[in-house]
Amino acid sequence: MTELFPRVSMTARGYDIGQVDAFFERARRDYEGSVAPDGETAPDDAVAREGAEQLEPLEAATVRTAAFDLVRHGYSPVAVDAALDRLEAAFVAADRADFIAENGQGAWMTGVVERATTLYERLTRPPGERFAPPQRGRGYDAAQVDVLLDALVAYFDEGTPIQAAQVRSTTFASAPRARAYAEGPVDAYLGRVVDVLLAVE
Repeated sequence: MTELFPRVSMTARGYDIGQVDAFFERARRDYEGSVAPDGETAPDDAVAREGAEQLEPLEAATVRTAAFDLVRHGYSPVAVDAALDRLEAAFVAADRADFIAENGQGAWMTGVVERATTLYERLTRPPGERFAPPQRGRGYDAAQVDVLLDALVAYFDEGTPIQAAQVRSTTFASAPRARAYAEGPVDAYLGRVVDVLLAVE
């Protein structure tokens, strides 16, 4: 059986192959559908559909937060993560096409502008004060987070290019509470940023 992604070495740890394969099969069903041209369910998909009936349909946000166990000799995380990025973009593009077909391009862009406006207020805060610190322990290095947020300011104010993939792939060092931002709010905010960027890419 052909594997979807390359594996890491025998001694390294990668994503659990069964979990990844199941997720991408579910994504394929949800994205492409499993209805044959004559309107009947394709026989090869019958068992898979039965097992997936209780699952909510996948959407872009679900793809973005997908996580897999790390196991020895699993799939390469780099390859899987890159495929997840492409899959999320495909779901967003499909949603955009459906929305525009029903409501028009103007309505789509109005929604994007509204979402971007809700993001901008936080960017106007002084560096070091854009998010609250963690309640205890460590969090994301605030200075590193601010570098990315400054890039977003340049994007919104001056049109300086920045891609969703760039935001999504950015990582931050850990820092003590005195110079850190709480991780959860930063992750949630950047997830919304990715939504807006994908909506216009």
